[in-house]
Amino acid sequence: MSVVLLGYHNMGCRALKVLMELGVQVPAVFTHEDSPEENIWFDSLAELARGYGIPVYFPKNINQDKWVRVLREISPKIILSCYFRQMVKEDVLSIPKIAAVNLHGSLLPKYRGRCPVNWQLVHGERESGVTLHHMVLKADAGDIVSQKAVRIDPRDTAYSLFKKLEDAAEQVLKKYIPLLLEGKAPRTPQDHTKASYFGGRRPEDGKIDWNQDAQSIYNLVRAVTWPYPGAFCHLYGRKLFIWDALVYQDLDLGMPAGHVGIVDGKVMVQTGKGCLRLLSVSFSNKGSPNKDGSMPDEILRDLVVLE
Repeated sequence: MSVVLLGYHNMGCRALKVLMELGVQVPAVFTHEDSPEENIWFDSLAELARGYGIPVYFPKNINQDKWVRVLREISPKIILSCYFRQMVKEDVLSIPKIAAVNLHGSLLPKYRGRCPVNWQLVHGERESGVTLHHMVLKADAGDIVSQKAVRIDPRDTAYSLFKKLEDAAEQVLKKYIPLLLEGKAPRTPQDHTKASYFGGRRPEDGKIDWNQDAQSIYNLVRAVTWPYPGAFCHLYGRKLFIWDALVYQDLDLGMPAGHVGIVDGKVMVQTGKGCLRLLSVSFSNKGSPNKDGSMPDEILRDLVVLE
C-alpha cells in the first residue's frame, strides 16, 4: 500500500514520520525549495525524506504534464498533502486508486484557504484544530475524514499553536491513514453555508492600528510574532516591531491612541479601548526577538507617540 506525500514545513515532516511508523510504502515525496526571502525556522521535509532513502522532487507546478506522468507511473493508493503550497488539479487528483487527501490547520469549513493559524489568532478564536479531508478542485472544500480540536490559550502565539496542531495532526494521521488504505474511513460532506475563506498574509499586513482596542492589537501581535515577520508601528520614522505584550483592557491613560505612558514602571500604549503593555520590542525583525523586557530609549521618553 503506497502513499505519495506532497508536503512542506514541520507538518509535512510529521506526516512522513507517521507514514514510516505505520510501515506504509512512500515511493516519492514532492516538496518545495526553500525561499531565500523566507525565515526558514521549520524542519526540512526534503532532508528527512532523503534520510529515509525516499526520492524527492521539487515541482514548480505539480500539475505540469511531466509530474502527472511521474505520479501515474508511481500509481499510489493515496496522495497525502500536508502544507503543500500548490493547488492540485484534476489530472493529479484522479491518479490515486483510493483517495487524494489534505491535512488542513483549522476545523473546516471555517478558515479555508491560506495561513489558517495566523488568521485564527488575528480573529481571537478560542479553538482551533486540524482537518483531514478529501481534495477537490475548490480549496479545502472536500468531504471530511476526521477532525481533532485543540484549545487556543490566551498566551498562544502562531508558533505555539502550530506545535499543538502538529501533535493533533499526528494523532489523526496515525488513526485514519490505515482506515483510508483499508477503505473503511468515514466521509462526511462539509456544510458549505458555514465556510469562511482567508487569503495569504504579507509582512505589511502586520501594521498596527492603535485606534483598535487593546485585545485586537494583541491578537495581531501574537498572530505574527517570531518566527513570523512581526507586528509593527512607526516611531520617529522607523519601524518598531512589537513581539510581545499584555492587554490592560480597563486601563485608560487619558491620552489619544498611540501615545505611550509609564505606569508603575511599565511601558503602556493607549489604544482605542484599553492599553497594551509592551514586553518585547525592537527596531529589527531579523533573528529571535529580545525577551528580557528592555525597551529602546526612544519609547521611554515622555509623550512619545507610536504611529
